[in-house]
Amino acid sequence: MPELLIELFSEEIPARMQARACEDLKKRMTDGLVEAGLTYASAAGFATPRRLALVVDGLLEASPDTREERKGPKVGAPDQAIEGFLRGAGVAREDLQVRADKKGEVYFAEIEKPGRPAEAIVAEVLEDVIRNFPWPKSMRWGNGTLKWVRPLRRILCILSDEAGARVVPFELDGFEAGDVTEGHRFMAPEPFSVTSFEDYAVKLKRAKVILNAEERAEAIWSDCTNQAFAQGLSVVEDPGLLAEVAGLVEWPVVLMGAIDESFLDLPPEVLQTSMKEHQKFFSVRSPETGRIEKFVTVANVETSDQGATILKGNQKVLFARLSDAAFFWQNDLRVARDGMGPWLEALNSVTFHNKLGSEGDRIGKIAALAEHLAPKVGADAGLAGQAARVAKADLASEMVYEFPELQGLMGRYYCEAAGLASEVAAACQEHYSPLGPTDDVPTAPVSVAVAMAEKIDKLTGFWAIDEKPTGSKDPFALRRSALGVIRLILENNLRLPLLELFAQSRADAPAEDLLQFFHDRLTVHLKGEGLRHDVIAACLAMEGNDDLALVVARARALGAFLGSDDGENLLQGFKRANNILSQAEEKDGVAYEYGADAKFMEAEEEKTLFDSLENAAPQINAALASEDFAAAMQAMAGLRAPIDAFFEAVQVNSDNDIVRRNRLNMLHKIRETCTKTADLTCIEG
Repeated sequence: MPELLIELFSEEIPARMQARACEDLKKRMTDGLVEAGLTYASAAGFATPRRLALVVDGLLEASPDTREERKGPKVGAPDQAIEGFLRGAGVAREDLQVRADKKGEVYFAEIEKPGRPAEAIVAEVLEDVIRNFPWPKSMRWGNGTLKWVRPLRRILCILSDEAGARVVPFELDGFEAGDVTEGHRFMAPEPFSVTSFEDYAVKLKRAKVILNAEERAEAIWSDCTNQAFAQGLSVVEDPGLLAEVAGLVEWPVVLMGAIDESFLDLPPEVLQTSMKEHQKFFSVRSPETGRIEKFVTVANVETSDQGATILKGNQKVLFARLSDAAFFWQNDLRVARDGMGPWLEALNSVTFHNKLGSEGDRIGKIAALAEHLAPKVGADAGLAGQAARVAKADLASEMVYEFPELQGLMGRYYCEAAGLASEVAAACQEHYSPLGPTDDVPTAPVSVAVAMAEKIDKLTGFWAIDEKPTGSKDPFALRRSALGVIRLILENNLRLPLLELFAQSRADAPAEDLLQFFHDRLTVHLKGEGLRHDVIAACLAMEGNDDLALVVARARALGAFLGSDDGENLLQGFKRANNILSQAEEKDGVAYEYGADAKFMEAEEEKTLFDSLENAAPQINAALASEDFAAAMQAMAGLRAPIDAFFEAVQVNSDNDIVRRNRLNMLHKIRETCTKTADLTCIEG
């Protein structure tokens, strides 16, 4: 079975597009081949700055012959209908067969299609893939109609087997497929031919091109860390930057340079961000001082002076960049030390939302809510209010204007420069957190109060103006904010009545609707922990469901209980009792809520159940009063045997109306007892 090798050679492909393009080429090409009848054993895609490549191994030599039976119109149908069927099936009238059908005699056609050689199918599929490739952005060049992310220069397309390699006959807008490619743009630009994927990869490496992006990334990281280690330093890990840099070079050459001493006192995050965003440099830290003292750049060429000229140019550009950063830092420090007044004033002119006012308008609301929350989370109300009033101040700073990703972090530095309490400074950095399901959750009380207040203010504000997430659209990241509140509550074990907080934040927000949104996000979060959706629903149906910590404690206890034999069997007994009772109440038009009377009991089993229910009630109530749901459910588990015995021995719908009503009242007692911890009617099965 032959091996297919394709390479689409072009000008530089943006690094951010390479991984997706590699997968798109693989999926679209293999899907097209399989749809045309060419199966394969394995496929792998590769990307460098100047090429996309695909190797498909174990491809069929040709698609198999096929035979298809197609049903046509009824015998006697209009000639126009029959002719249309003949054209679609590609057969003559005399080739039709007549067969009996449940609606009469019907024409059938047997269509035979001979297989096609792999070369023809590959050429057809490849043309479609190239012409309809899903680049985020593409361009035309010259006089052609073809679009590609950057000008396409060569198309390599060969099939190889034991007999050798053959070029797939293929032409597209003046590009004719061949077996030729090129190596490194500067170090090995001469074209060369290849005969297989193995030959291709070996010759590329000889021509200073590492085809595999993961191999390039590993080489970069290994050289970076080795050079840093040799000088007693360490490289700041940044997987995103590593992947991007691996997409910028075909032959990575790692060079380490020094940062001018005049910049070493800048906050390390400023140095790291500036070098990453503008220069794509890795930061190198001293473990002794914690300062970033050097940088690593990755060149795409080996030079006779071992990169000295490249480093010199990079250091010159870096000096200019860091001079700007140092200027911003010094200016910002002066404003911070004077109390940050100009920044706070400037926030009055920064629009948060045209229906919700400015960032300055928000600050007062967040501060009031943070002060209200403070005693509930163990924070000092004065510090929480102060932190909320300065938490957004750095948004108006020059540094954050230049590097928005440093918001919050710079606020911490500026608060420290202003001499504010450490709790206030920490809250400025942490009040945005958590930003996602894996982000760290603040635990310091002041930070928790401000983070909660900021998110609740945002949510109640958007609910008040009816700007809610719809489908997959969530432009204001409101789902993330709600999850942030949930994680703050659960991971800090906070007992907070959300409805009261929503009303405290904005009286015009539809609180119940917003609570339902929280319940939806909580359900998603707990399902991620492995809890069943019906278990969660059973707990959300209980009173006090705006206390999320209480809901989760119930759900975890109920999930564990239903996972036991006692829990599963008690559930079945409850459901049997509830079904009989519900049917009787609907039929009789009354609620059997008056309690059973022992004097009307005939069977020993119903007396035993009555006593068991009476004895279990104090234990269950005491456990619920202390919110020990596991203990409450364990007490309920003791009812399993008497309930089972009751249904084995007793017919509820007795001919004696008094006995029947008494037994239905007993079923109500079962329902009442079993739904004290959770609404078991929500449980499936």
